[in-house]
Amino acid sequence: MDEIVQEFLAESAEGLEQFDRDIIELETNPSSHDHLSSAFRIFHTIKGTSGFLGYPLLEEVTHGAETLLSLLRDQELVLDKNRTNVLLAAGDTIRVILAAIGDTGLEPDMNVDEIVARLKEAQSSGTPQPSVNPPSPATQSSENGVETNRDAVGDDSATGSGLSTDQQDTSQKSSPPVSTMPESQLESGSAGARSITDRTVRVDVELLDTLMRQVGELVLARNEVISSADHFEDIALSQTVSRLSLIVSELQEGVMKTRMQPLAHMWSSLPRLVRDLCAQFNKKVNLEMDGGETELDRTVLEAIRGPFTHLIRNSLDHGIEDPDVRVAKGKQPTGQLTVRAFHEGGQVVLETIDDGGGINLEKVASKAISTGLLSQEQIDRMSQREIIELIFSPGFSTAEKVTSVSGRGVGMDVVRSNIESIGGTVDVYSEFDRGTTFRIRIPLTLAIIPALLISSRQQRFAIPQPNLVEMLHIGTQASPTEIEQIGEASVFRLRGDLLPLVRLDKLLGFPDDGRPSDGPATVAVLQDDELKFGLIFDEVFETQEIVVKPLGSLVKQIDAFAGATILGDGSVALILDVAGLASLGGIKDAAIRISFEGKSSHEDKIDEGSKSAFVILRVGENRTVAIPVDQIARLEEIEANDVEKSGEIDVVQYRGSLMRLVRLHEVLGILGHTVVPGEPLKVVVHESDHGPIGFVVADMVDVLEDTVDLMDVDSGYGLAGAVVLHGRVTDVLDLEAAILWMQREGFFADAR
Repeated sequence: MDEIVQEFLAESAEGLEQFDRDIIELETNPSSHDHLSSAFRIFHTIKGTSGFLGYPLLEEVTHGAETLLSLLRDQELVLDKNRTNVLLAAGDTIRVILAAIGDTGLEPDMNVDEIVARLKEAQSSGTPQPSVNPPSPATQSSENGVETNRDAVGDDSATGSGLSTDQQDTSQKSSPPVSTMPESQLESGSAGARSITDRTVRVDVELLDTLMRQVGELVLARNEVISSADHFEDIALSQTVSRLSLIVSELQEGVMKTRMQPLAHMWSSLPRLVRDLCAQFNKKVNLEMDGGETELDRTVLEAIRGPFTHLIRNSLDHGIEDPDVRVAKGKQPTGQLTVRAFHEGGQVVLETIDDGGGINLEKVASKAISTGLLSQEQIDRMSQREIIELIFSPGFSTAEKVTSVSGRGVGMDVVRSNIESIGGTVDVYSEFDRGTTFRIRIPLTLAIIPALLISSRQQRFAIPQPNLVEMLHIGTQASPTEIEQIGEASVFRLRGDLLPLVRLDKLLGFPDDGRPSDGPATVAVLQDDELKFGLIFDEVFETQEIVVKPLGSLVKQIDAFAGATILGDGSVALILDVAGLASLGGIKDAAIRISFEGKSSHEDKIDEGSKSAFVILRVGENRTVAIPVDQIARLEEIEANDVEKSGEIDVVQYRGSLMRLVRLHEVLGILGHTVVPGEPLKVVVHESDHGPIGFVVADMVDVLEDTVDLMDVDSGYGLAGAVVLHGRVTDVLDLEAAILWMQREGFFADAR
């Protein structure tokens, strides 16, 4: 395609993005001269260039829009809702024409008489009547495998036209695009200032990708040269290698910057998307965006654009209720949708948070049964988390009817697969009638990261630098801190806090080498979200910039590894996945036990207004209960093979006595959780007049402390009432009632 036409299409696409932002701002402040002037200049530029290039349809539509904006700018007319709709429809028509030019080089065979007539009608002092079928690019397309609607997403028509241009440096400020017509510069009053497109160069995306790959190979070669140079005692060679290393690092940093884009670039279309969908669904939604300055690699940004857009559409369609429904629930008629982005643990976290109806677990379960995805028996054995996860199943949808936005069962499964394909994760947190949060975690870049090289059992591994907090040598004469045990968890005191420890060789399944567990050790203190733990290994090397290589299909299934890299000597080192290590090492359970130990001396009872500590437990598949810390002796994990029988009662030899075991879900009369054969039992130990009693639970969730009032509510047998802990209502176990139940069931008569 002619180079001039390419430039025109790219510049027009940028201008239309700015036009959408101007119009949305004008709805709040219709008399803003700056935004009216900016919108006028955009159409003026497209009109002038389209006339020069011989595109009459474009010229006709943009001329009508330009005239209307001129009258609005000169305050001869007032911008109202209908005129806003006409201008947005004109912008959408222009996008359709530009997309066709991008594909074929020619304008499409379409009739623009209706939109031109609406623009002329809007130029009169009366109020223009809305069209029944306004022209719009309502063509269904697929972006990254996720359905999108071009009428809803303002900039998709232009960016989906097949252009090999990169708009990564497009600023989100209100500066007007460059005009090829001198009149535009005079109109702006800033002919001497260089506009954004004057200061940037558009580069083919493939060229940037190729350059990045070559820099990655250059980094590998640099590492090999450094490794080889270490074998020679040549000062001149060392100086040359140092200078080479510095140049490669600066080159790498520069190339990385060319690929980094602020999330605001992707979010620029969200106000228009929300506006259009609210109009379609007759809903009221306030959109808040926080963290748009957060930057991501262009490849990552493009990969998440479609999935992220789908999550926004999902919140507006399924999540936020109609205004009358919200009012009936005691909510404000206007829903709240918040989009956030921030750095955490060396990754970027994106969240969409709505205050809508949340996910109805009964509806999800019913749909899974009716479609044959699962049976009622399977549903009964599933936890709340597992039921929520069903929304990511292929072809799954709870929509009652198919619309242009949802109902086809295509979306959430593709969202997850696309995010996971770039090393990210998608989680959903929902509370019925309170709202839903989708959280995406993605790497900053897919190419090069700083990492610490370590070894365990003569094999080298890489720890991503963002997850590394500090390095320690413990158990030595200089640092005589001893490793302690809390249950099965190894810990040591770091500046007064207990830190759980795990051995890398043990996590990876190496055979025991006979080394003492409490001897001197080298420890890397790692952080994953709010969990902090120490990783014990054999030897530490240096920090390097490593090139991330994808894992093979077999190794990829192991949670401990996030990728691989080639070292300077040509060997391969696996990159450790800190989140996976935390999961394999049971760090969450260890942290709960450590927290419990710190609060187990808490003496306050559940008196009115007192501050009390509670252990939060999961009972059965989806029930949570709280037990005051002062009523618990210990939290234990007991091997299934250690459980014996005394009559019909399960017992275990425990600290010189016999401890009766009772499944807490049986006491409460609810369905039990799925038991994995051979898996250790999680037990809450209570010292009673009958000796130690072990309440077997599904999971230990957390230890919380708060100022509480015990509420007398009829929650069912075995419960003393409820308390509000950190903003959530939680049932409190009645231990006296539990012991009475055990007496009736013959626990104390049979166990001898």
